[in-house]
Amino acid sequence: MARKRRRNSRALLAMSAFAGFCLPARAAIVGTCTIMVGASGTMTTSPTIGILGSTQAGGQSAEATITASSLLCSLLNLLDCYSVSAPAPAAFTSSPSSGGTNVTFATTYRLDSGVSTPGSTTQKLVNGTHTVQVDLTATKSSGIFPAGSYQGMVTVLCE
Repeated sequence: MARKRRRNSRALLAMSAFAGFCLPARAAIVGTCTIMVGASGTMTTSPTIGILGSTQAGGQSAEATITASSLLCSLLNLLDCYSVSAPAPAAFTSSPSSGGTNVTFATTYRLDSGVSTPGSTTQKLVNGTHTVQVDLTATKSSGIFPAGSYQGMVTVLCE
């Protein structure tokens, strides 16, 4: 009986030592995706004052730089290790009283000056540095936006 216990404990010791050696290798494979926020965007109103958006005349897209780096992608020549998206916020981060009621939000983004993509749609990233331009549109379903200062925040995701 004592021999059996020794064998099992040796096997457990060997497995835990092996598992300990595997941990650093897994960490090296994961990689990183870094997002650096650049210029903030500017939302302007439509002539009917029912839409606020960065794509309106005088508006400006927000910008960010994404750097994706994954050893696994490099070694296996995979093109789809990270994906980017920019889903729409649920509400303004600040707005005048009643300015945020009956409002729907939509986002689009352009990766490396490419085509405009709906914000919740993911696009695959290859290793390297990429630019992202993000547009936010807020549409009031009834009435107009009251005068005041509005602020919205779009979260760019790299996963």
